Amino acid sequence: MTTTIHAIGFHRGLPIDDPQSLVDLWIPAPEPGPRDLIVRPEAVSVNPVDIKVRQSSGPDEAGRVIGYDASGTVIAVGSQVSLFAAGDEVFYAGAIDRPGTNADLHAVDERIVGHKPQRLSHAEAAAMPLTSITAWESLFDHLRLGVTSDGTLLVVGGAGGVPSTLIQLARQLTGLTVIASASRPESARWVTELGAHHTIDHRHDLAGQLRLLAPDRLDYVFTSHTDTTLIATLAEAVRPFGQIVGIDDPAGLDMMPLKSRSLTWHWESMFSRSQYQTSDMVEQHHQLDTVSRLLDEGVLRTTLTTTLTGFDAATLREGHRLVESGKMIGKVVVSRS
Repeated sequence: MTTTIHAIGFHRGLPIDDPQSLVDLWIPAPEPGPRDLIVRPEAVSVNPVDIKVRQSSGPDEAGRVIGYDASGTVIAVGSQVSLFAAGDEVFYAGAIDRPGTNADLHAVDERIVGHKPQRLSHAEAAAMPLTSITAWESLFDHLRLGVTSDGTLLVVGGAGGVPSTLIQLARQLTGLTVIASASRPESARWVTELGAHHTIDHRHDLAGQLRLLAPDRLDYVFTSHTDTTLIATLAEAVRPFGQIVGIDDPAGLDMMPLKSRSLTWHWESMFSRSQYQTSDMVEQHHQLDTVSRLLDEGVLRTTLTTTLTGFDAATLREGHRLVESGKMIGKVVVSRS
């Protein structure tokens, strides 16, 4: 293998309009650990976590490479790898504490990698790993839902990447009634196509709309956009002993309004298993393989809506700009070709 590779990264956090916010780099080629795969990414997606890490990182003279989704081909394996072989097509989200996927070659632990869906292109597949794992863990690890589960689920910000996958999983693999919030007509159409039973506009009297659609109150909530106003609304809209999953990082959030109804709040971070090397880390491999099968069977659909072509800093900057706009429906992917 080559000793240096091309990658896209940054030296310090800068606004995305600055040409130095993401730059082309030459970095040492990764060496596989015992359970690592060396993958050539053919497509990567841009997630809000990419924006957060880029904006909040301090100076890095060598350059920091991010990227938390990829679809590509295994070109080498570590000495203890048992789940994959060179030549396999894979998709995965990677780890927050290792170099990211925005590189010509990428090292990733096999236990957080899935087999790429055969029916999907690399671009279509790259849209799915991070959002699928986050949605899966939210529904089935935290809320412990299953095919016989019923009740009502509110999905806040339904047109985003994770909610777009979570709506599909909830509709296809549970008996829940799904209410998705969407602030624009095109967003409402999108979440309806994905399977939401009802849509509401979170910009206008959310509490009043929920009283009409869920007069017996909500059983479950998933939110990727949390603030004090939402907490106050949920304190009234969720039944006693109901459950909420949050994935964002709201500053100074006061959760005391949830106490009187004994509501449970779950934090979800799909990086927890890899970051802390949990004993069940391989569950993410199984999750992705299940999602891959469901995509191949047509039970789930890719949430790719925008494809940018060109694996370079300028194209990645455009991807970041689109995500930072806050107007994305579904996912944006950067493909080599």
